[in-house]
This record gives sequence, C-alpha cells and structure tokens, in this order.
Amino acid sequence: MLAPDRIAGLYRAACLTELDALKVGNVHAYAAGHRMKVADFARSAEVSAGPLARDGAGVGARVLAGVAATRAAVGQNTNLGILLLCAPLARAAETGASLAAVLGGLDAGDARDVFAAIRLASPGGLGEAPRYDVTAGDAPPPLAAAMAEAAHRDRIARAYGTEFEDIREVGLPALEAAGASGLDEPWCASAVHLAYLAAFPDSHILRKHGPEAAEAIRSEAAALRGRIDMAARPVAELLAFDGALKSRSINPGTSADFTVATLFWRALTGAGAILA
Repeated sequence: MLAPDRIAGLYRAACLTELDALKVGNVHAYAAGHRMKVADFARSAEVSAGPLARDGAGVGARVLAGVAATRAAVGQNTNLGILLLCAPLARAAETGASLAAVLGGLDAGDARDVFAAIRLASPGGLGEAPRYDVTAGDAPPPLAAAMAEAAHRDRIARAYGTEFEDIREVGLPALEAAGASGLDEPWCASAVHLAYLAAFPDSHILRKHGPEAAEAIRSEAAALRGRIDMAARPVAELLAFDGALKSRSINPGTSADFTVATLFWRALTGAGAILA
C-alpha cells in the first residue's frame, strides 16, 4: 500500500512528463494548440493531485474533487479523462487491492460522483445518449452499467469493463520497448502516445469528427509509426503531423489521457503497488 503523498507525487510526475513529450495533435512543450497552453495542464496536475490521492476516498469522489479543483484553477476541462483513468489506479495503490477488485467494487456513490464530474467538466463532443444520458440529471445507473453502455464510443469507458486492457496490451509494452531503446522519459511518452493513436480510433476525435475521420487519423498514425525511428528523436516528422492535425482542429485527447495513465501505472508498480 502506498501513502497518499507518494501517490500524488507520482501522479504529478506522470502528468508533467506527458506534457514534456511531443504528442502529435495535443498540447505539449514543443507546441501549444486548441487555445490551450502547457501551463494550463501543469496547473491542473498540481491542483488535482491531492484530490486524486485523497486518503480513503472512493474512485468517484477522487474524480469529482479533481475535476472541481481543476475547474476552479484553470476554468476549463483539461483532465477529466486523465482522472477517470488514474483514480482507480490511485485507489488500488492506496488500499492494496487489485485494479479488478477496485473496479468490481464501484458503488452508487461512485456513479453519482462520476456523472457529476462529467457534467462539471463538460467535455467537448459529449452530446446525448439514448440510455444513461449523463446530462439528464436523473439518478445514475451503476457505474459499470453506464461505462458498458458507452464502451463502443468511448475508450475510457471501455477500460472500466476490461480491467484497463488497452494499458496492459498497448501502453505498457510500448513504454517498455521505448525504454529498452534508450529513450528518456518524455520520448518514451511520445512513443506511447503514438502507439495508442495508431492502435485504435481516438475517442475524442470520434466524438467531434466522426468515425471516418477517427479511422483516417489512426491509419495516418500507424503509417507514421511504421516509418520513423523514435530512437532518432524525429522532431521534424512528428511536428509536421502535429501541425497538420491542429490545422484541422483535431485533438487526439483520449490517446494523451491513456499516455498519462500508462506512465502512472508504471510509476505505481515501480514504487511497489500491485495493480494486476
């Protein structure tokens, strides 16, 4: 079991490493974008770390408190997806329970708090859903049921029903391979982000631009990943793709969220947490 202060520190470090990474289409140290700045995300990491790691808090409470702190500090949604992915990891690391046990133990309070957090964050392209509409204001269903309903259109929701399969099968192997090739932490994060973007259509792109655009970007990312050598730190090639995406207002935000969660997972297990 890890102490809350330790968890908070590892979370901040994961967020800041991700910001230092050249993540195509996202906000990062090499280039801003989408009317947001690196400072907004750095501030968000700072103010949400304490709520995310709050001693004894449930998953939903961690997400809601983190979103509220972020909203108060920067006035916009910069980290809802990050918090949704990192809160179960933080809870597992603090309690010593497995991630599967944490996800299996989500209760009505978690559902209420997560729905409230989503309404407060008001993520782009949220829209309406035929069942379990988060904007309706009704009593939410069990969180597992709501996430299962959204799984086909939202990769983060899907993660709740697969015990974070994407992190285990895409993110962590990409992170291990990048580290083995001698890359430093930010470039490892760049490699992880591109691996996610190439592996499946990004949910944020899917919501805002539709399935054809999301699949086209996935295909472009896969082609780029196949022809560049990340060990050579290909700044020019990545920035060219980055600029092309931003010129079309395309932001692969879900891939960035998974990148933070992957770094956080690795940091927690490195500190002794047993998540699997």
